[in-house]
Order: sequence, then C-alpha cells, then structure tokens
Amino acid sequence: MNWIILVIAGLFEVAFAFCLGKAKETTGNEMYLWYTGFFIALFVSMGLLIKATQTLPIGTAYAVWTGVGAVGTVLVGIFIFKEPATFIRLLFIATLIGSIIGLKIVSH
Repeated sequence: MNWIILVIAGLFEVAFAFCLGKAKETTGNEMYLWYTGFFIALFVSMGLLIKATQTLPIGTAYAVWTGVGAVGTVLVGIFIFKEPATFIRLLFIATLIGSIIGLKIVSH
C-alpha cells in the first residue's frame, strides 16, 4: 500500500511542477491561483512522502519519489509545454524508469 502512496506522492510532485510552469506563463490573479495550486500540491506530495517513508526505506522512497516526479515532469514538459522530445531525452527517461523499477524490485 505504501508503494501506491509513494507513486501518488510523485504524481503530486508532477502537479506542483506543472503549476510552476503555468504560473510562469500567466500574470495577475491567474498567476496567484497557479502558485496556490503549487503550494497545495507541494503540501500533499510531502505529506504522502512522509506517510510512505514510515514503512519504506528513506533512500529508496526518496529516489522513487523524485524519479516519478522527474519522469512525469519531463513528459508534461513534452506534451503540454511543447519541449523537445529528442531521442537522447527519451533514452534517459527510459533509463530512469528502469532505475525506479529496479529500486522497487530490490527493496525489502
């Protein structure tokens, strides 16, 4: 169950990065709404990470959390913010996904 919580925490990390990207593109009240979303997603992400680390090793949990966040944020950048999807970027994303899966496999 804590692995599911950890993945959800990583998805909220993607959400706060997305909110930062949207805040950068806007001004006025809309910008403040995106920053509010950032802080809410940050709070939820950290809270879920804390919950997951109650039973998972901290090193593994943190690496998986940041990995899920990194992969998700790169994909959001490619699909929503139109960042380049070069072969080398996709290769490193695949390597990162393989590393996350490997950490889960070797964790007790």
